[in-house]
Amino acid sequence: MSGGEHGARVVAAARAWIGTPYRHQGARKGVGCDCLGLVRGVWAEIVGQEAEQPGAYAPDWAERGRTDRLMLAARRHCGPAIPVSEAMAGDIVLFRWRAGVSAKHAGILSGPDHFIHAYEAAGVTESALVPAWRRRIAAVHRFPSQP
Repeated sequence: MSGGEHGARVVAAARAWIGTPYRHQGARKGVGCDCLGLVRGVWAEIVGQEAEQPGAYAPDWAERGRTDRLMLAARRHCGPAIPVSEAMAGDIVLFRWRAGVSAKHAGILSGPDHFIHAYEAAGVTESALVPAWRRRIAAVHRFPSQP
């Protein structure tokens, strides 16, 4: 499967989650999820197996810890980050709210200027990758194919 076909498959899987309500630590399509639950749910469909369980985490976990858990998990599962300039639809995008703090939000690129993510006020939605989001990108990782 080509990179474009694989990316299109990831985006289709992510779009199927749109409308899922926000639920902290949730990972069930149509029932409830947070941003990590969205990525984990799409991961299970695309890769064919569950990703590691993250364990319990508080809403402010990134502010309280010194370890960048989200970045480390992305590297473990997807390999090194790719340059933002090489990002394409279907890639995982991680965000940090400000320099020097851990990445705290994740989404899936659905095109060059849009991404799918879950957040408290809206549940799973597709948003424009406006400058306010773009400048907070901490890393981009490519979804692996099925083993």
